[in-house]
Amino acid sequence: MSENVSEEIKFSALFPLPFRVLFLGGLGILGWATNLHGLSLLGIDAAAALELNTHHQGQRQSGPDYSGTESTLPTSRAGWKAMADPSSVYGPIYKLFLQYSLATLIGWLLYRHATHGDVELVDVFKFVPAVTMLILTMALVSPFDVLGKRERDHFIHAVHRCFFSQTRIYFSDVVFADIFTSFAKVVGDVWLSVCMLLPGGSLLLPPTQDGYARWILPTFMSIPYAIRFRQCLVEYFMTNETKRPLYNAIKYATAFPVIYLSAAQRLVTTTPEATSYNYTSVLWYSEHPLFVMWLLAAAVNSLYSFWWDVTYDWGFDLLRPKPKVKSESRAHSPPRPLMLPRLHSRSAMLSRPGSEDSTKDPLMDKEATLEEQPFSEKPYPFGLRRTLLLPLAIYPFAIIADLILRLTWSAKLSSHLHSHIEGDRAIFLVEFAEMIRRWMWVFIRVEWELVKEREVRASLPPGTRMRRKAPDASIENEYELLSSRASSDAGRSAQE
Repeated sequence: MSENVSEEIKFSALFPLPFRVLFLGGLGILGWATNLHGLSLLGIDAAAALELNTHHQGQRQSGPDYSGTESTLPTSRAGWKAMADPSSVYGPIYKLFLQYSLATLIGWLLYRHATHGDVELVDVFKFVPAVTMLILTMALVSPFDVLGKRERDHFIHAVHRCFFSQTRIYFSDVVFADIFTSFAKVVGDVWLSVCMLLPGGSLLLPPTQDGYARWILPTFMSIPYAIRFRQCLVEYFMTNETKRPLYNAIKYATAFPVIYLSAAQRLVTTTPEATSYNYTSVLWYSEHPLFVMWLLAAAVNSLYSFWWDVTYDWGFDLLRPKPKVKSESRAHSPPRPLMLPRLHSRSAMLSRPGSEDSTKDPLMDKEATLEEQPFSEKPYPFGLRRTLLLPLAIYPFAIIADLILRLTWSAKLSSHLHSHIEGDRAIFLVEFAEMIRRWMWVFIRVEWELVKEREVRASLPPGTRMRRKAPDASIENEYELLSSRASSDAGRSAQE
């Protein structure tokens, strides 16, 4: 045990928690840049698919009575021609990542040079990570036009919308808040880092928190889920036509029992009953009712989240409940109004910038061989969906990886395990794996949102303008029409 503890202390001395927090923050910036870059390589206009340009335009037109409702998704060929170079979207984020990484690396190298791996010098020079974190925080909120000010402003505006928006939830804000939930443990680590860097703290050991202070860490870890929970409720009351956002809100609410029951288990070691057990072992927790409750909450959260990922965030049929209508009657029934067998209208989101033929549609090529088949009889890989934009082998791997990493989710959210497993290294690896899972999740989530948008647009008359209303709603309620060229022409004819 002493050797294990020694190895953990060496790891904390080499790579203390504040620098691990900064490393994972940089990994998030890099992941977002590669998400946007990868989507553009697939021929997807990431800025349009994520509505990045929509709310950025809303910021420029901000005013006391402006809510951004005039902005719409690009629907015309002219909108595609006006599309900016994709590198202008992800290029500055790569640059911001390099600047961030350089500052973090310099801070870590100075720390390493000062301590020379000596455990006794770690706390003497703990001001080095403190100054590094302070400089990066000041750079984030700096009003000067340096260090990627546009990207920093976009990030701050996104955080503000996630906390306070009550009128409209943009798809990019949904993705941003979901990514933020993957940083739940990192948010808690920020609080622990502050405690370690304050006088009396140590970078080698987690701070001891007694009384009400012991609930501060789980509260910080709950913030990302509270934000996403709030977004779902806003969408539910905004649409008022479907309960899907409410069910999604329940999914995020299931994380709260996991976090707080885990924190409550740390209290059992202070009870009189604990004296008759070896409460430093996992056996003590397994014999307590709180452990059973935590285990049940963890299983519900992990499995519910996995089911939602596969069924609604990715649109796969693998775990979707079968309809009660018999297949014979369904085959003769017309398709739903917003789901047509052929995605015949083109969209600006699926056009490769710089292609010679601006009218060529990648989805049209994939659907061409299925044109003569009825909607309900189109073949597609078992458990997936009709339209797939990524290579087929990616989807089974993504599903399996998502299940495995969702099951490790509870360990990341459970503070009572941190002092009983081999601590810092294991938790850091779990956090790193969660970053990879979320990075993979973004690609398929945006792809499915794009496919839904195409299916909706295919059912509308040419020239119809629409916008995304509620990303978590059902496909019938997710979009709303703003105007239709056909209806306006008909109105003018009637007046004549």
